[in-house]
Amino acid sequence: MAKQTVTVTLTVNGETHTAEVEPRLLLVHFLREHLNLTGTHIGCDTTHCGACTVLMNGRAVKSCTVLTVQANGATIKTIEGMAENGKMHPLQEGFHVEHGLQCGYCTPGMIMRAAELLAKNPDPTEDEIRWGISGNLCRCTGYVNIVKAIQYAARKLREREQAAAGS
Repeated sequence: MAKQTVTVTLTVNGETHTAEVEPRLLLVHFLREHLNLTGTHIGCDTTHCGACTVLMNGRAVKSCTVLTVQANGATIKTIEGMAENGKMHPLQEGFHVEHGLQCGYCTPGMIMRAAELLAKNPDPTEDEIRWGISGNLCRCTGYVNIVKAIQYAARKLREREQAAAGS
């Protein structure tokens, strides 16, 4: 018996992809195995860790529990799509400058979750940041520098917006 497949079309990091996939293929596996976007990490496969977080239509989702067929027609952004014109996104820069990572395994998912947070709330308090990233786990850092990294990015994004408004 032949495997059943479904045709899906997704826009990932600005590029449209059409593929035949099995209906049970998880989005994380599609991104990693079909598109070679390995920045999206597989941690727990149960939504607990958040290492697989990507943006789907602007919303942070844990791609280990989203079927690729559920993402049909969606716009997906992964960590590989965060850089702008060859420069790190302010969140990536913040994690570097503020030492918001140690082993780095959680970092892509943490950045993607923080991207949604800052899109909704450009000036979050420390408590709002901690609540906003509460679904993403880090085993190394204790979160202090992750919070500082997100605060750094929020500041940079606000400065960028103010500069654009002034010109």
